[in-house]
Amino acid sequence: MSTRFRGSQEHQHGSSSTSDTSHVPPAQAARFIAIFKDKSVDELRKLISDKDSYQELLRSLDDFKIQNKLKDELCKENMKLVEENLQKEPRIVELRNQCRIIWTTELAAAQEKLNELEKQKDEMLKLNSPVSLFQKIQEAMNKTEEESENLHQQVLDREIDLGAFLQKYKKLRTAYHRRSLRHLAAKTSNI
Repeated sequence: MSTRFRGSQEHQHGSSSTSDTSHVPPAQAARFIAIFKDKSVDELRKLISDKDSYQELLRSLDDFKIQNKLKDELCKENMKLVEENLQKEPRIVELRNQCRIIWTTELAAAQEKLNELEKQKDEMLKLNSPVSLFQKIQEAMNKTEEESENLHQQVLDREIDLGAFLQKYKKLRTAYHRRSLRHLAAKTSNI
């Protein structure tokens, strides 16, 4: 490949050592050239070596002035936003405190309700536990047995006629035997 062809390729595709970010637009380059073309070699050396002179030149440039103006406007806008935010801070703190109060109040109420429900659950479990049910069946059997004995005594004391006695006694004994069977089933199921 000839150097002439290689050179034209680099021109078309850009040199590998030059990045796109270092490219200065022609209008801006023309402004920079106009600034520096009338400067003497001594003035240019002074700009390169003296930081204050260089800064003074920069501050005199329109681009720099525009940039500084934009920066100042942005700073003012940011300060305005900061002041607005600082003015909102008491309201934010107040709202945060209200949220905390609401949250703790609702939490306390919910916790109380939960404790109440837990207590009810424990009581229901206790009442409906196998041992408790076994005791209830035993108590019901004993009560039915006692009622049967009382009814038997009433018939002996002639406080009740035989037809009423037989009807009530039959019901009581049927209830007693049902409970007795349940009691027996509960005993055999290892409660």
